[in-house]
Parts: sequence; structure tokens; C-alpha cells
Amino acid sequence: MSRRLVLVIKNLFAAFYAMYVIGLGTAAPSQRYSQAECWEALRAAPQFATLASRSRAILKQVLLGDSGIASRHLVLAPLSEAFELTPDTLNARFAKHAPMLATQAAEVALHRADTKPEEINALLVTTCTGYLCPGLTSYVGERLGLRADVLALDLVGQGCGAAVPNLRTASALLGSGQCGKALSVCVEVCSAAFFLDDDPGVLVSACLFGDGAAAAVLSQDPHPTHRRVEWKAAESVHSPADRECLRFEARGGMLRNILGREVPALAARHAEALLTGALRKAGVRRAELTGWILHAGGRDVLVALRERLGLSEADLRWSAAVLREYGNVSSASVLFTLEAALADHAASGYWWLASFGAGFSGHGALLLVD
Repeated sequence: MSRRLVLVIKNLFAAFYAMYVIGLGTAAPSQRYSQAECWEALRAAPQFATLASRSRAILKQVLLGDSGIASRHLVLAPLSEAFELTPDTLNARFAKHAPMLATQAAEVALHRADTKPEEINALLVTTCTGYLCPGLTSYVGERLGLRADVLALDLVGQGCGAAVPNLRTASALLGSGQCGKALSVCVEVCSAAFFLDDDPGVLVSACLFGDGAAAAVLSQDPHPTHRRVEWKAAESVHSPADRECLRFEARGGMLRNILGREVPALAARHAEALLTGALRKAGVRRAELTGWILHAGGRDVLVALRERLGLSEADLRWSAAVLREYGNVSSASVLFTLEAALADHAASGYWWLASFGAGFSGHGALLLVD
């Protein structure tokens, strides 16, 4: 069978099992802190005096230097709450704010999709910054007023890359015919996973991450009046050999982020391989890509992606804008970026949406936007 015929068959099959993003919503805490404010609060914190001089220098360099981040939205009020680092305090912070942020983002997405809560057949919620049992779907579904028989899936442990696996799961549910509409949510209360010690990765993490949530309403049919955002194909890559470069560990009852210096180069290398493979399988040429929706993991990550993928600063302007305003909001970041590109009336065509995270894992999706 020729490659062209295979592609024709795949396209015919996809026509019967399409998925469209018909509504997007984001939410962030009202408290917005500049990096300079974070530095001043850190200097006044009792933990600051316990850090080595080298660690203090790292914190100052990241918070006051050119990190690509101007501010972060955090659930903390006042900012000094960031240094109340006990398991009970952090767990309570997540339990209070994660359902709230997730619900706020979902309500915006439902409104923009002109979709009522009772129309949702499946709710998928992703997080890596806290744990509840029953999961967040129980609390978010209740707050939204979803049906009692909604399929509720809590997806955890995938870190910053989780949005694409979440959406791939929704695509499978819609494609199976079991769901007409699904609601995908990514919510991270990164301030519930702060940790301070003399490890450089831990210190940098405390300077990069912010709190926020993003949601997408997904349907088998496009919205009749909005721009058409069609999910065409998706790919993932997993590299357990690189697992120790980026992951959480539990220490003293709290989450401690492990962030290796090699992460930017590693992310760029996997992103290139993922993109090449996905385009080849989809039969799409690189020249057909008009939009780049990339996870805003940090300034060094964006630089590495730009150089490895041969992109311009203009290609990454939406990722850079999200990073500048919110910092790294983990799994929600890439949906913040997609929302920004749509709001900016980015050119129609094929868009490449990609994220990476714990594992080490990389994920990408091809969208057709018109």
C-alpha cells in the first residue's frame, strides 16, 4: 500500500473521529508579585540565613537578573506565606486553591464554548503539585454542577508536560464515541510544592514557578462561530534514562523538585525528534507550520528550543509572553500559550503544540487552525 493511500485512509478515518477545541479558559491568583518583590520577601525570611552564600547568590541572580520572568501569580497573601514550609501547610494550600483555580478556568472555557455543564460527558484533571483522594475531579465536578454520571479521570505524575497527554486521552474518549464533549483541566499550585535548600535546582525552581490553571472544552464538532481549532495528531516520547534530571521527590513529607542543568538541552533534543517524527507520520511539511505553541519552561529552555528548531524570537513570542507574566505554571503553561496565540489572531494553518516534563518525557500535537 502506498504512503499516499495510507494518508488518505487515515484522513478519512479522522473525519469520523475529529476533536475540536471549542473553548479555552485560564485562571491565575489575583496576587501578582514581581521578581524583585520575591527577592525582598526571601531576604526577610528566616530560611535565608540558613542558606550557603553561594545559594543566596543564585537566588539573587535568578530573581533580579534576566530570567525572562517579570512577575508570577501566587495564591500567597501575604508573600511571606511562601516560607511556611510544613507538610500540613502545603497540603492545605493545595486543597484550598487547586479546586478553586481549576473551577475558575473551567467556567471561562465553558462560557466561551457556549456549553452548559450538563453537556459535559467526561472531566479530566491534571496536576502534579498536590494530592487529594477523592481527586480534584470530585471537587471541580461538584463546583461546576456536572452530571453525576460524568466520567471523571484524575491524571497525576506527569509534571509540566501533562497537558498533551490529558488532551490525547480526551481525543481517545471522543473518538471511541463514548463522549460528545469533554472538559480537560490542568491546574498547578506550585507554591504548595516550594522547598528551600542549597541544591541549585531546588533554588532555581523556587524562582521560576507560579500558580495557575487552564481548561479546554473539547467536542466532536467545531464551534459554529469561533475559529476552528482541530486536533489532528499527537506523539509522545519517554526517556527513563534521563528521569533523574527532572522529577519530584518526597522529602520530609514535602515535594522537592529535582531540576538538572541539562534540562534545556535535553528538552530541545527531544522536541526536535518529536517534531520530525510527528510531521513525517502526518504527512505534513515543516514549511506548512504557521504557529508554535511551546511550553514556557524558562528562558534557557526557550533559547535552547529556538536554536535547536531554527525558530525566531517572533515564533516564540506567545511562550515568552506567558513566561514573562506568569512564570512557569507547569502543566497549564502550554494552554496559556495557546490562548495567547488565539487572542493575538495568529495566522491560520498547522500549529505545533508541545510540552515536556517529568520522566523525562516530551509530548507534541498537530493542530489545524482556521
